Amino acid sequence: MSAISKKICLIGDFSVGKTSLIRRFIEGVFSDKYLTTIGIKVSRKLISLESSSQEIDFIIWDIEGHTKFKSIAPNYLKGAAGAIIVGDLSRQETLDHLQYHINLFLKVNPQGIAIVALNKCDLIEEAKLAKLTESNNFKANSQVINTIITSAKENTNVNKAFHELAENMLNN
Repeated sequence: MSAISKKICLIGDFSVGKTSLIRRFIEGVFSDKYLTTIGIKVSRKLISLESSSQEIDFIIWDIEGHTKFKSIAPNYLKGAAGAIIVGDLSRQETLDHLQYHINLFLKVNPQGIAIVALNKCDLIEEAKLAKLTESNNFKANSQVINTIITSAKENTNVNKAFHELAENMLNN
């Protein structure tokens, strides 16, 4: 059986961990060295879905998060079936911008679906984590299929975010 190719985008403010999540998912590695993404970086990974014998060839677009590129970001988003919208749990302003990123993605891709990844949970106390999770829940939007707490550093729920997006894209 041949794999289905699907473009997905990782979207969010600068330094929220988009590249780290991708590297952890594709290569299984994490680096503390911050390398800013200029423009976009495209990666691929073939994944097998547990719910079926289907494989999805993810074409993953890592979209840079600096504000000077916001005007061209819609061009990068075109044709994406899904997105992982990333916020940094240790920086409230990045969480405040999540709805903007969701709206932008869905404006460009009205049939798309998204997962919100609240990243860097390893930097947050457990008591504060529950409050942040509750206040950054996007259940009201049916195209945001889940909000997942992640840590690229500790490999917390990284595969879950990508696989859940893949499963839902296949069923969508």
